[in-house]
Amino acid sequence: MKLSRRSAYILLVIIITIALDQVSKTIVRVHVNPSERSSIIGEYFTLHNVENAGAFLGMGSDLNPTLRILLLLILPIVVLGFVLVHIFKDKSLDNLSLFAFAAIIGGGLANVYDRIVYGSVTDFLHIDLGGVFRTGVFNIADLFVTTGMIILVVVSFRKKK
Repeated sequence: MKLSRRSAYILLVIIITIALDQVSKTIVRVHVNPSERSSIIGEYFTLHNVENAGAFLGMGSDLNPTLRILLLLILPIVVLGFVLVHIFKDKSLDNLSLFAFAAIIGGGLANVYDRIVYGSVTDFLHIDLGGVFRTGVFNIADLFVTTGMIILVVVSFRKKK
């Protein structure tokens, strides 16, 4: 079976997203002590090593184990599977939308992988622009998911004009 350029593009974005995320998390797990905080750019951009048992910003970490498995493992896998099928089937999607969906899938799968293998997701980046803008602690997978969502919003507004 020969992959089309479009399918290869989708799979490449997903694989690169997962690889970048997993390599960065491995480096953090090996070289950054838990609860240690290091400056990357002053206090504006810092490096941490935080194990997140929940979803975005720790939401769901206090759920009972059955509900946590359902909401943080099974549901994301099902949703990501549907999105993957959708982007392979919908030939009308432009390359930017394909990138966005593939980045979301790759980031989602990378975090699901962590939950399966480690029981939690390693988060390590934090941005604090002195009260103007502040994030929770996040990882590369989160960055790809968020970037993909922003791209999809921008693309949808462009199409409406």
